[in-house]
Amino acid sequence: MFKVGQNIMYATQGAGIITGIEEREFSGKIHRYYVIGMVINRMQLLIPVDKMVDAPIRSITHIKALRSILHAFTHGQSDQIISWKERYNKNTNKIKTGDLKDCVEVVRDLTRMRAEKKLNTSEKDMLAQAQKIMMSELNLIKGITPEQLESFY
Repeated sequence: MFKVGQNIMYATQGAGIITGIEEREFSGKIHRYYVIGMVINRMQLLIPVDKMVDAPIRSITHIKALRSILHAFTHGQSDQIISWKERYNKNTNKIKTGDLKDCVEVVRDLTRMRAEKKLNTSEKDMLAQAQKIMMSELNLIKGITPEQLESFY
């Protein structure tokens, strides 16, 4: 499914690179694992090869999708009428999807809110995490220009 050297996106953890495939013994059986070097926190994950279908992991977003994502970031509408609890749950679910566009929307909306009023601690933390996840993927997209990358700061 994936190969060594491939850039991937792990929904709630951010972007990473498959650095190898290892075999390890567990409960008396040999299992194969993808070794994933994560961009955020420089940690390493081992995901069983046979569990990758169910894991929230996908290939990195293609550069061709970046135009619509950039447009959503700069021109998309924010939901401002919903309650804090609804907004928090909605944003949490968006981050869990692992979709770059959803993560960009969370960053956009919370950044706009921060410009208008002070965010509570939970939303500050959510914004920081969403920014890390978003930037980890953007930095691995092949063909992204420095100007495009800067537009997300």
